[in-house]
Formats: sequence, C-alpha cells, structure tokens
Amino acid sequence: MPLQKPWRDLDRKTVATAPDRPGVYELGGTTGDVHTVDHGVLRDDLKTALAYGDGDRVRWTETHTLEQARELAADHRERLE
Repeated sequence: MPLQKPWRDLDRKTVATAPDRPGVYELGGTTGDVHTVDHGVLRDDLKTALAYGDGDRVRWTETHTLEQARELAADHRERLE
C-alpha cells in the first residue's frame, strides 16, 4: 500500500521544503510507480537521492523518531511485496 500523500517532483525546490526530521519516503518514476521505500532524516536523504538521480518523484511522511521510521518503512516494504 503506497503512502497516502501526493507525489512531488524530486527537485531542489521539493528537497528544500522537506522537513529536517525523521520519516519514511517513497521514490518513484514519472508514471507513479514506486522504485524505493526508505527511511531517514528526510531532507538529508532526499538531497542524496536527488544528487544520485534515484527517482523522478517523491512522497514522504514524518515520524517522531528514526526507530519509528525504520519500523514503518519495514512494514511498508512488506505490504508492497
């Protein structure tokens, strides 16, 4: 089950608006297909994803802790399989 958030273009403007907080994010292609589900400090991880061209679009949800983000990401990956 994908995150219930709208897709955003993975560009510098989007990365700049990403919170400097832990969370889960999906990287996807232009057609809305999910390539990657991961977790971490959102702004930092999305800067890296943008630099390496890991996706065209992104969506995320914030969490309170990195541990919560890790658990949510693992659960989310299982649902996608």
